[in-house]
Amino acid sequence: MDIRNGLWRLTSALACCTIALTTDAGAQTASTSSANAWPVRPIRLIMPFPPGGATDANARALAKEMEAFLGQPLVVDNRGGANGIIGSDIVAKAAPDGYTLMHISVAFAINPSTHKKLPFDSSRDFTPITNPIVGQGALLAVHPSLPARSVAELIALAKSQKLVFGSPGVGNVLHLITEAFNLRAGIQMLHVPYKGAGPAMIALLGGEVQVMVVPPIIAAPHVKSERLRPLGYSGAKRLDALPNVPTIAEAGLTGFQQDTGWHAWFAPAKTPDKIVSQIYGAIQKSLQLPKVREYLMSGGYQPVADPPAVFQKNFQADLRRWGELVQLAKIAPE
Repeated sequence: MDIRNGLWRLTSALACCTIALTTDAGAQTASTSSANAWPVRPIRLIMPFPPGGATDANARALAKEMEAFLGQPLVVDNRGGANGIIGSDIVAKAAPDGYTLMHISVAFAINPSTHKKLPFDSSRDFTPITNPIVGQGALLAVHPSLPARSVAELIALAKSQKLVFGSPGVGNVLHLITEAFNLRAGIQMLHVPYKGAGPAMIALLGGEVQVMVVPPIIAAPHVKSERLRPLGYSGAKRLDALPNVPTIAEAGLTGFQQDTGWHAWFAPAKTPDKIVSQIYGAIQKSLQLPKVREYLMSGGYQPVADPPAVFQKNFQADLRRWGELVQLAKIAPE
């Protein structure tokens, strides 16, 4: 009887050990699976400009739809200042775990040419994800109090008196387009930089500045309410949403054409390829939604979304391209 009891106890102990080992292995597998899963919590989307600009509006429109494909909220965090440098620096120093991302305009490719020293390396400290959209052009708009109703009249007025134009900041693409316009027209309007497109737009609407090159997506409502007067569009062809506004080339400055560059998503350097691929996939799917495409295209943006490897090459090329325009506009690095 004692032998049988001993065997029973030994068998029971072995069974308990087997169950414990199986349970521990299952828990370890579950833990590993959880660690590899992404995302499992909200994602912070750094917007390195103040609210109210085109970059901010486009980021929010895209992020809202991406939430359904990623299964987590994308929380837009506006960190404006220094033409996007302050917000970019936050991303450069963030953990490469996919929970801190950035949506930024082509200002990101311009800043290395307009600043003597940045707190990060634009090529080394970021992982380019994709360029969801490319701006086809911007509106050359004036405050209604200005007695200029065409591009030709604006140029004539600028030659007879000092006009002031606003922009979202030194080296911003809208600044560069206006400087390119100055060069081609043989004029020199005085530049007043602001801390983002939103504040610059407020200044234009209030008559603090007289002229501004404005993204259509934020200018259109003010054009319709006649608080702004559009004189021309910098794109290659007229904007569908404002067909009565001629291109600047049509309006008399033959050959003038300037797009507004891409809006792109970046992650910190060394972000895993698997996470980058998931983000890229969510952006692609969101851009296929008719309401998203209609919204973006009505504002003068063309959906693109190049694959990460392709965008990486394009980004390096744009660093050179915009650097050349900065030199042409004779903008001294700060």
